[in-house]
Amino acid sequence: MIRVLLAEDMHMIRAALTALLRLESDIDVVAEVTRGDEIVPRAMETRPDVAVVDIDLPVVDGITAAAELRERLPSCRILVLTAMGQPGHVRRALAAGIEAFLVKDAPGDRLSDAVRRTAAGLRVLDAELVTSAMEHGESPLTPRESTVLREAARGASAEDTAARLHLSPGTVRNYLTGAITKTGARNKIDAIRIAEDAGWL
Repeated sequence: MIRVLLAEDMHMIRAALTALLRLESDIDVVAEVTRGDEIVPRAMETRPDVAVVDIDLPVVDGITAAAELRERLPSCRILVLTAMGQPGHVRRALAAGIEAFLVKDAPGDRLSDAVRRTAAGLRVLDAELVTSAMEHGESPLTPRESTVLREAARGASAEDTAARLHLSPGTVRNYLTGAITKTGARNKIDAIRIAEDAGWL
């Protein structure tokens, strides 16, 4: 029996994925979480064989959580769910050592097959998705610019971000300006949109 942890914040999608997997006689969903910061604690409790992780999770994004899970519970394989339009996410996940990806709009029977292949230690790579990721290029943002832009995307002010990151508000604004320039954006909101669409955040 393949034990699965499912991380998806949208209730209807999570319920549908769980129901789909539970139709399989050799797969059991042993845990469901809605936030990235819940993945590692629940995995340590339930010891799944495979974690099916959506990239776009609140609090902690799926790739960051998956990388931590890979370190804390190496026996658990990770299958990342991603949208076709976010090639930058695939680059980040590959850099984090994650080798199994499934496009979110893939047919239902591909999910159970992907879970089995992931559990067996095989790579699950969508050729079109990987090609798109390679063509798209790496993020032009520095790690600090990415962090500051991610904070801005969550609605944090420059002052709040400065306090959280132990920086001055002026330094935070400089990082934001750098991010706007490097993404070719018109303003902060545009930079957030461009970076999120590219999968750089």
